[in-house]
Amino acid sequence: MRFRVRRLAPGEIDHELIWLSISLVSLTLAAAWLAIGLPWPRCMFHEITGLPCVTCGMTRCTIQFFHGDFVAALKWNPLVFTALCGVMAFDLYAFATLATRAPRLRICFCTQRVRTFVRFSVISAFALNWIYLLLHWRDF
Repeated sequence: MRFRVRRLAPGEIDHELIWLSISLVSLTLAAAWLAIGLPWPRCMFHEITGLPCVTCGMTRCTIQFFHGDFVAALKWNPLVFTALCGVMAFDLYAFATLATRAPRLRICFCTQRVRTFVRFSVISAFALNWIYLLLHWRDF
């Protein structure tokens, strides 16, 4: 895995602008959804089995996160909490990069071994998160 810092080439996709925009639009739509009082999303897996799915507690985790109750957010869903921290860090980086027109950070997964390691890590994170949720299923 290599990290590179370089200027955006002409015609290159501006990932920082795209993903920052998607993040902010998604946050706005989710806040509007809940502010209007529309129904919360329902989990069909939980409805059928009574057990939490891999992402159960995601909405409650996000609400607690944006209210600043990070301990409660972490308890609802550790994987979503970690993802929200990552999105916030990326958004801050993207905003600073766009505002200052600074060089961009690019990550290159150059070898098959690194790609395999990243895939295994992601699958392991989902599995560990689901185990955590299953151990705390009475909270749902």
